Amino acid sequence: MKTICARSVLAGREAFATVGEVVVKPDREIVREDLLDADALVIRSKTTVNRSLLEGTRVAFVGTATAGFDHIDGAACADLGVAWTAAPGCNATSVAEYITAALLTMAEKGGFDLAGRTIAVVGVGQVGRRVVAKASALGMRPLQNDPPRAQTEGDAVLRPLDEILPQADIVTLHVPLTDDGPFATRGMVDCRFLERLKPGALFFNASRGEVVDEAALKLALAGGQVSAAVLDVWDHEPEIDPALLDAAAVGTPHIAGYSWDGKLAGTAQVYEAACRFFEIKPSWDSTAIAPGTPPPEVAVPTAGRSDQEVLRDLVLGVYDLARDDRDLRGARAPEGETLAVRFERLRKKYWTRREFPAARIALPGAAPELLRLSAALGFRVNA
Repeated sequence: MKTICARSVLAGREAFATVGEVVVKPDREIVREDLLDADALVIRSKTTVNRSLLEGTRVAFVGTATAGFDHIDGAACADLGVAWTAAPGCNATSVAEYITAALLTMAEKGGFDLAGRTIAVVGVGQVGRRVVAKASALGMRPLQNDPPRAQTEGDAVLRPLDEILPQADIVTLHVPLTDDGPFATRGMVDCRFLERLKPGALFFNASRGEVVDEAALKLALAGGQVSAAVLDVWDHEPEIDPALLDAAAVGTPHIAGYSWDGKLAGTAQVYEAACRFFEIKPSWDSTAIAPGTPPPEVAVPTAGRSDQEVLRDLVLGVYDLARDDRDLRGARAPEGETLAVRFERLRKKYWTRREFPAARIALPGAAPELLRLSAALGFRVNA
């Protein structure tokens, strides 16, 4: 068995070497000629898989070690008889932790308490469910919107946008990018969507940049209908709009789901799927892969401080969201580097960010309720 593996797939060589030959190539340099004698193609989102890439090759299986899969032409794969899979949920914890850090950052910037605030979670799948849980742990009131789920499940907790947007202090998007059907998401955040928001609401997007009409969002920010935006995804990546970055309170280079743990989970899911497809007994142990850096260690004093202050220092001590914002704005950029080149560089050489459960945490003197809240956010806490 021969596998062509994109360079960005964490531990891809180590995993697929257990089932045969592996050729690792830069993501955007994988071409049809590479696949002529390959059985499997393993990628992440920077490789576009379509008919022209696959037709006439031996490839029988394509796996993307990402939760999203809009870079794969599923119809072409079906027509060519190529099986394919994504890694649903692999980065869900990472994205939910990004939103947690963003909530605590914006509360600090704005000088307000999150407890009692209303957050509208638009898209309640793998990521959205985790965002709901973490927002609830912060004392927030989550309102949930997911029309496809509402149609199939009939769950009364899933409410229409017209109902939840006017109530929400914060709106966060966790939808897939879709073009067809009654619930297409491309361009869904337009002037009409933004006009329905509670005046001065905060707007977060860590789903896909193409779901937002960026001209409409800039107008809403300029007019105060949206008081601040946290944006991890952008239309026309990596050629992102510098004016929108300037207008955003927090801007990051599509890395919300880029934790080391999430990337490894994506590789593991694709590896297991490939082994099932080719009827090979899996032998690679992903738990044996070490990140090369020690887990973060954070001790936060608790005496005389509110729970939100402690949780903020705990979360930001493990995941430094401000670092990603500064880097995209060019804090440590080489002289003359363009924004598009910087965007790509930061994604390609992203730092080793660990998820909350991997951190070694101490909260000396913490009350039982604070320990409970910390655990609800995903931490393993030693008092």
